[in-house]
Amino acid sequence: MNSAVFAEEQRQAPQMGELAPYQDGPSLTEAVSTDEGVHLTWQDGQHTTLPLLWLRDHCACPACRHPQTRERLYLPLDDISDTPAIELAGGHLYLTWQDGHVSAYHGGWLYQRRPEAEIPTAVPSPAPWRDQFTPERIRHADFLTPEGEKAWLTAMLRDGLALITEGPLVEEEVSRLAERIGPQRATNFGSRFDVRSKPNPNNAAYTAVGLPLHIDLPNWRQPPDIQLLYCLQNEASGGESLFADGARVVNALRQQDPEALKVLSETTIDFRFQDDTHDISVRAPVIKLDDDGQLVEIRLNNWIRDTLHLPAPKMAAWYRAYRVLWQLFHSEAHQLEFTLLPGQMVAFDNRRVLHGRREFDPNSGARHLQGTYLDRDMLASKLRVLARSA
Repeated sequence: MNSAVFAEEQRQAPQMGELAPYQDGPSLTEAVSTDEGVHLTWQDGQHTTLPLLWLRDHCACPACRHPQTRERLYLPLDDISDTPAIELAGGHLYLTWQDGHVSAYHGGWLYQRRPEAEIPTAVPSPAPWRDQFTPERIRHADFLTPEGEKAWLTAMLRDGLALITEGPLVEEEVSRLAERIGPQRATNFGSRFDVRSKPNPNNAAYTAVGLPLHIDLPNWRQPPDIQLLYCLQNEASGGESLFADGARVVNALRQQDPEALKVLSETTIDFRFQDDTHDISVRAPVIKLDDDGQLVEIRLNNWIRDTLHLPAPKMAAWYRAYRVLWQLFHSEAHQLEFTLLPGQMVAFDNRRVLHGRREFDPNSGARHLQGTYLDRDMLASKLRVLARSA
């Protein structure tokens, strides 16, 4: 290694351009060239082997990563067969490649990114609702603090449902709260919408009828992720809010009727919304699972489900499976019901948690909610940013 470069690197530990607190990892104690790459050992006895191409691809110098954006500039198209010169200093790894290029790697950064390690994350995995589940409630004043916002985001990404309480009764507060997280997701109903009974409605939500459990906009290629509903008035008789966790119900369906789950997850059907200015449709299964059989999204919305275009022999099986799923969602074992009060905002994962409401009497009092949507990516992003300053 060039002695002048190496001496300079020794004075300051290499910075990998990450914002996560990787520096807490143990120091490297050994680095040995092998046929597979460079074998590394740390103070705690952990070890791994990293291929040369991986190491070259992850060089963090200004020639390989843009110094301001930290985006990768190096393109890993060529195989690397020549072993670089290897040095350890201060518990960190330094490689000098055959072309004279020097790469520096923080020992803690390598420790956290070795293939055997779990990458640390601030974002919780989704957890199906347990029996007697109660959603997290965060006071509006607390949500405006980093700790309160972090608690709300954690609950949303884990449970798919959370409330903000004791908020002001002012128009557009739902938009102000949403934009603390990220930009509002616009749909054919606008970026922010009012939920109340009105003449000539183009959606059942704008009537006083009861709404069975559903997700919004299953007719979109990607339905909105997170829905926020802020209550400004709720003096009408009835109109209780209903929720059910798709992750919990799909697990119950898997246990009770695996064939129904197979039919609903492997059969694509049509969803469509039409009014004077829009005609939005898509074909998708009611249930989408990942490779491990876990829920990715659910599309249950009986009034936006279009004509069932299936071969006649498959129709009976599909209708039977649909009936089983519908009954599970609407059973007391899986439903959560409460009255949304003025100054409260409920938020839920629209692609996981179904929502609905009881019928209400518009002549008994005013009922006015304002709503908007957010992308789940924005919630996860904000939680990671908050975790940096923890």
